Formats: sequence, C-alpha cells, structure tokens
Amino acid sequence: MDDPVKRPSINPLSRVDRTALTDRLGMRNGLSDRQFTAVSAVLGLALAAGAVLAAGPWDSGQRKAEQDWAAARAGTGGVHHEPGASSGPAPAPSAPAVLTALGTGTDNSNNSAPDAAVAPDGAAAGLSAVLGPLLKNPALGTRHSAVVIDTATGKRLYGLGADAPMTPASTVKIATTVAALTALGPAHRIPTTVGASADLRTVTLVGGGDPTLDRAALRALAADTARALKDGGVRSVRLRYDTSGYSGPALHPIGPNENIAPVSALMIDEGRLDDTSSGPAPRSEDPARDAADAFGELLDEAGIDTGDGPEPGRAAAKSRPVAKHLSAPLSALVERALTNSDNDIAEALARQTAIATGEPADFSGGRRAVTAQLKKLGLPLKGVVIADGSGLNRKDKVTAALLAGLLARAADQDHAELRPVLTGLPVAGFSGTLSGRYTTKSGGTGLIRAKTGTLTGVNSLSGTVVDPHGRLLAFAFLASGTTAPSEAQSALDSLATALAAGRR
Repeated sequence: MDDPVKRPSINPLSRVDRTALTDRLGMRNGLSDRQFTAVSAVLGLALAAGAVLAAGPWDSGQRKAEQDWAAARAGTGGVHHEPGASSGPAPAPSAPAVLTALGTGTDNSNNSAPDAAVAPDGAAAGLSAVLGPLLKNPALGTRHSAVVIDTATGKRLYGLGADAPMTPASTVKIATTVAALTALGPAHRIPTTVGASADLRTVTLVGGGDPTLDRAALRALAADTARALKDGGVRSVRLRYDTSGYSGPALHPIGPNENIAPVSALMIDEGRLDDTSSGPAPRSEDPARDAADAFGELLDEAGIDTGDGPEPGRAAAKSRPVAKHLSAPLSALVERALTNSDNDIAEALARQTAIATGEPADFSGGRRAVTAQLKKLGLPLKGVVIADGSGLNRKDKVTAALLAGLLARAADQDHAELRPVLTGLPVAGFSGTLSGRYTTKSGGTGLIRAKTGTLTGVNSLSGTVVDPHGRLLAFAFLASGTTAPSEAQSALDSLATALAAGRR
C-alpha cells in the first residue's frame, strides 16, 4: 500500500481524461442547461470514481467507503468504461505561484466588482461574468466574499472581498486540519494507554485525546491489562483515570450543546449517549468518567476486581505500561472531521496540534498552535482569528483567500501530506454534509467536493471542483447576514455549480 505522504498531488482527472469522458457523454460547451444537468450526475459519478481511485490510501474508513462506492457505481448511467482506456490521472504540477496569486486585494465584500488583484485574462473575465450575477442573490445576506484559484498554476481566477475577515462557521475545519497535518503528519496516531504501579495494585487509564475511542477499543485494553495483571498474580486493583493531557475549560464557549461534548483527553464515542456516529446527539456531562466506568466494567468482566470503581488521578511517574490503543491515522481523523463536520474531532485536532508544538492543550493553546502552523505555509493571515477548531465560535474570522489558498496548498504535490484535506471533503449529492444537497436539478452532483458551514445568519462553502477544461479549481464562498438558511445554501450551491458547468 502506498505511503500517503509520497503520493503525487491529485487532479481527479487529467485534462485528457476529462475530455475523453465529455466526448463520450456528448458534453460540449454548447450544451444547454438542461442537457448539462442531465449528464452531470453520470459524469460526476465517473469523475468521483476516478478521483477516489486515484486518491488513496485505502487504509481507513472514508477512503475505503469511497472505494466501495466508486466500484459499485463506476459503470452506471449507460456509459461504457473500457478497462485500461486511461493511463490514470496525471499529477497536477506544483503550484509555487499560490502565494503571489493570493495577493492582498481590497475589501470589496459589499461590492459587486471583483478584486483588482485578479488578472484580467479570458478565464477570469468569464468567471466574473458568471459569478457576478449569482453573488447578487439577496439570499447571500448583507455581506459576502468569494475566491476561485486554479490549483495547477496557483493563479487566482476570481476574487470578491477576498481579504475580508468573515465568520466561517465549520469551514474553519479546513484550517484546523491543515494545521494538524502540518504539525503531526498523516500517519500520526493518538494513544490511549494503561499504566500500572510497580506492585500492579494501582491501574490508571490515561487518555491521550482520541475522541473516537470506542467500547471495542476499551475491551481490548481491558483484556491486555487483565492478562498482565494475572501474569503478575494480581486480581484486584485500585482504578484511576488520567485526563491531564488536556488543560483549560472542557466546555466550548457555546456551552452545553448537542453538537459537541465537553472537550476531554478521555472519552468514548465522542461522549454520545445514543447510537449515532455523526450529527447532533445527547452528550455526556462527564465523558471521562463514563469512559473510566466502562473500562472498569470490562476489567471486572475480564476477572479483575476494581472495587469501588474508578477515581480521577494522574498516572505515577514510573508507571509500568500494560496496555495501549492507537487511534486511526490522523489522515482518517481529518477525513472524518471534514466529511461529517465532526466538531469533537476538530477540537481534538486543535489540541493535538498544540501538544505537538509545545502549547497548552486548551482553546487558547490550540488557537496559537493552529495559527503558527498556517504561518509556516506562508498564507495570508491578516485579520484571521482562529478561536476554536470546530467553527462553533463566532469569534472565528477567516478570509476567502485563506480558505481557497489552503485547498490549493493541499493540491500542491510539494505538500502531499495535506491530501487528506481534499479527500475528506464531502461529495455533492453523495456523502457527508453534502449528501442532501445537489440532489435535484443540479449540475454539480458528483462534480463538487466541499466543506459546508452553517451558523445562524452565516453560511459558507469551500472546496474543489473540476471544470469542463480539466482544471481542478479551489473555491471559497462566505456569506453573513443571511436570513433563510436553505435559500442561502442553494445560492452557494449555484455558485459552485457554475464553476462545474464552466459557462463562459
């Protein structure tokens, strides 16, 4: 299996491959809107199948799920796909011009005129003609911004209010995940360990900050712990649990909320109290205690008496390791955070970034750590405020230039470690937070991958799309002062669909 760090930059289909597909489908620039809509789902399936087959690695949930999805649907829609017809997607060239292209345009967030920093060539003029009228939609609220970048060249093709700091909602997860991958790498795994005192009479469950720890993992930890204790002739212990890996307040500034559990270094199933794995859910008020209680029960089942149950406490300095569980690779956690807009994972990634860079593992430390990693990439941060990892905090402020620039960075073959940011983006009409969008009369179905963002009065969309000319475009659309969420989402979807259509 290929190492994800060494894989080339992805361009879901090369220009030649895309042209061949459009020829087969009869799709040309002269198609009517109705014709484009009719074939886009079929073409989207082919493009998405090519993208996921090219992207890899297949060692974790989202990639494996997309591989299965692509295999099941690649031959649908009446299109014949000959084996070996394509030599495979060509890697996109490096994009050293991204920094220059991002520029420092003026704040035209309330102006229909595009930023002056955009080069007045044919492509930019075409996008201006297409996007300009769509951005005047009242559903986009009182203030909005937009940026489109050609990832192969790093050239900004369109910009409106590109450098205006705005509330991003969940699209800030793009910044969080880029920072985590930059600091830790895609292969990093978060440990949960069990330590025992020298006499084996005291056992401590130590949380490392893995929000995806589940009962199956706890059972394996309990089995290994029980085996070590029994080998040492011990069948009764004092049980402790250690959450000192994180510091600061556990509650997010929004307070108790079904969208996020108290942030703890120790929890199981993200503190969910039902059987869901994504979206809002009732949450534990003390996820660490719940995890420790479950571990104690499993130890009891394995033949180790834990007496009165677990107590909070730090592991001894010279604690003897008896069991260890590692999370899925960071690449998989990043993908899950983006696909499902998982707030618990996003906050954990911010804290893991803080730990890796010597900052306190709290909200403030995460803010400083994420910002420092973004600075390393040389991206424009004027006016940017990263207040949390999830985007639930309204104090978050980012620019469309930053979001699109981060996605362009992730497409750069010199930053292959960032590829999970692209492969984790939901697919329009098919996966994650876009599964219910682009499903009716939309030309973007299957063609668009994007992170959504929604707060009261705030809607955003940032992602990638392959246009009819084979270019992989990175885009960011931010809107605030919106009053009708569904209408705002439709307006944003129309903007991305226009990029997919490539109307000139």
